[in-house]
Amino acid sequence: MTDDVFSTPGHLTSLAARAFARLSELRLKPLGLGVGYLPVLVALRDGNAGTQAELARAARTEQPPMAQMLARMERDGLINRMPDPTDGRRSRVVLTDAARDRMPDAIAVLLAGNVQALEGFSEREARQLGEMLKRLIANLDRVAQT
Repeated sequence: MTDDVFSTPGHLTSLAARAFARLSELRLKPLGLGVGYLPVLVALRDGNAGTQAELARAARTEQPPMAQMLARMERDGLINRMPDPTDGRRSRVVLTDAARDRMPDAIAVLLAGNVQALEGFSEREARQLGEMLKRLIANLDRVAQT
């Protein structure tokens, strides 16, 4: 490992994440979406979450920021909240038709951005990078829990 903090995997991963986020924001803005909305939209679309707590876990965030995001998404016409039929203390979050209609375009622009970002990488290198990043994230999650 090097003593140059700006060449460490942590710093380089952070720079790459910010660059991806900027690119994604630029491409999603015309669709009326933000990059932070995507984990919530995908979790709702796929049926992997329906309550605020479940969405916070799916998006790997805390409850207060998720509550703020859901308020913005509701304001933007992307979600509706409905009483939970099994527990009146909480509500279920559902996608609106408008959100569902925008999702294919949103996913397409994000995938196109990934293709451009990986220009010059072989398929094997791109797959390897993805696998290494998954391992890195798992390691970081494990360290954060201790």
